Amino acid sequence: MFLGVDIGTGSSKAVIADDRGEVVTSATRPHVTASPQPGWFEHDAEAIWWADLVTVTREVLAHVPAEHIDAICVSGIGPAMLVADADGTPLRPAILYGIDTRAEAEIDQLTEALGEEQLLARTGNSLTTQAVGPKLLWVAAHEPEVWERTARWYSASNWLVGRLTGEFAIDHYSASTSDPLYDLTGLDWWPEGFERSAPRLERPRLAWPGEIVGEVHGEAAAATGLAAGTPVLAGTIDAMAEAYSVGVRDVGDTMVMYGSTFFFIQAVAKAPSHPGLWAAAGRTPETFSVAAGMATSGLITTWLADLVGADIARVAEEAATVAPASDGLVLLPYFAGERTPLFDPRARGCWLGLTLHHTRAHLYRSILEGVAMGARHNFEAMSEAGARPRRLVAVGGGTRGNLWIRITSDVTGLPQDIPATTIGASYGDARMAADACGVDTSAWNPVGERIEPDASVARIYDDLYGVYRRAYARLREDMHRLSAFGGHDHVR
Repeated sequence: MFLGVDIGTGSSKAVIADDRGEVVTSATRPHVTASPQPGWFEHDAEAIWWADLVTVTREVLAHVPAEHIDAICVSGIGPAMLVADADGTPLRPAILYGIDTRAEAEIDQLTEALGEEQLLARTGNSLTTQAVGPKLLWVAAHEPEVWERTARWYSASNWLVGRLTGEFAIDHYSASTSDPLYDLTGLDWWPEGFERSAPRLERPRLAWPGEIVGEVHGEAAAATGLAAGTPVLAGTIDAMAEAYSVGVRDVGDTMVMYGSTFFFIQAVAKAPSHPGLWAAAGRTPETFSVAAGMATSGLITTWLADLVGADIARVAEEAATVAPASDGLVLLPYFAGERTPLFDPRARGCWLGLTLHHTRAHLYRSILEGVAMGARHNFEAMSEAGARPRRLVAVGGGTRGNLWIRITSDVTGLPQDIPATTIGASYGDARMAADACGVDTSAWNPVGERIEPDASVARIYDDLYGVYRRAYARLREDMHRLSAFGGHDHVR
């Protein structure tokens, strides 16, 4: 048996799978992401990351004896930025990935210090709100008393690995997404980038996501119910684990993760360089990754359901009866700024075409269509970088009911494979744990269904996409002006 645990933006999940890839049991625990100020998104590592891991692990172990678990792998949101002392004790809440936009000034500062061309050459990326280095500098500038005590920096998965094993290690994929600390050309830490971002901080040892880096120690065993000595893998960021959960391993395979935020990751033979995308290491030394991510997607559907006081499943059923284009409604889904390919933390959400005729069902469908337009925008950027998606694999909570998948295929003109198991990153973790124990997982999780685009609506969505692209260009300046007025976000 193999245990996978994933810590997500809005919930955590554990899965136990057997050596055939069958899910034996699973558990989920929701949590709230704090937003103490507009543009800030944080997790309390002890109260969310560790408490969730303990809770969901104990829940699944109620069905499978701990001594039957051959290995455990943990993934989590990222790149996150948790500062800690030399013992790994957190000194403040973790600052989350690109949805947290507090370090804009530090992005400019670090870009000037290292140089845009050198950044692209070494890391494959420009510095954006996704970058870890500027957030480290933000803590140093704005919370000097915290920075004075800081000895280590963690992302979500490797902090949990540390809690389980006492080891200070991080996987190559997580490290390579933590710009500008990692040299993508040498698959190692970049001394200059690390020193400019995190002077005097200890550097974790590097491992590949599927490598075993330690064993569950006695204290962690007592807390979680795991057997002491259980092998623990390096783990990785949830997107990579989720991609592997559905068999994204060959060049051109592209995962579309339908979750609180949209994320895309494609396996490539060499790291491309594109100002609107993220380049990163791969799951293994033989491949690289090109990734993209939208700041909000499923979060907007939850927000709407809360706003109208309705069950989200009920509103989704109503939306399925609305015709393509939502009776002339277009959404720009930039409710928390936008990540790729715009990299605009001051972009704002906007509906165009609202009338008194529109209902909550129209609004809901337009959200799905607007996010699908963002997906098309990202796929176009990938193609520009020479990484045209060859096969799309859909995964995540948003795949339920197939409506969002069908809309995305209709908007992009690309078919999507839906695997038999769409549990997500925790299943990918279990799969990597099985690999590490010598299990052949090539037959795990076969394709269950393929969604083909509907050619009859292609022209409608082409027209809508033109409106979508032109609207941002025309409204960008006013969006930035409005962003100065603030507005408090609270992500669930």
